Amino acid sequence: MNPRVHLITLGVSDLERSRAFYQDGLGFPASRSATDGIIFFQTGGVSLALYPVDKLAEDISPDLPAKRIGFPGLTLAHVAKTKKEVDDVLASAEKSGGKIEKPAQDTFWGGYSGYFSDPDGHYWEVAFAESWEFNEDGSLLID
Repeated sequence: MNPRVHLITLGVSDLERSRAFYQDGLGFPASRSATDGIIFFQTGGVSLALYPVDKLAEDISPDLPAKRIGFPGLTLAHVAKTKKEVDDVLASAEKSGGKIEKPAQDTFWGGYSGYFSDPDGHYWEVAFAESWEFNEDGSLLID
């Protein structure tokens, strides 16, 4: 297997509300509309999809409940190139209907980060560290 993540699908309760949050609020470029039943966002390297949570659970197993309970043990992350970008992304998320879970602050690992949750409770970290480097395509260089 070639170790890659190509697509992350988030189960959402209201497809149009989530499209508006990600496209209008955070600036993700969308393909398809809510009337298509799924929305894709082409991002740098990994694509993000939004799909109704009940249909996503049913696709996995007809016995799987669609409701999440508690912390799922998963976060998504946007790595910023400046502290100001961290603050700007968190402000955009909050303005668009997201909830700030942890305001941006200096971290124990030497960076600067904060967390927000989208309208369905999916957690996102927005983080910056001066030591992080990026490839020419904008993807994070992990070394």
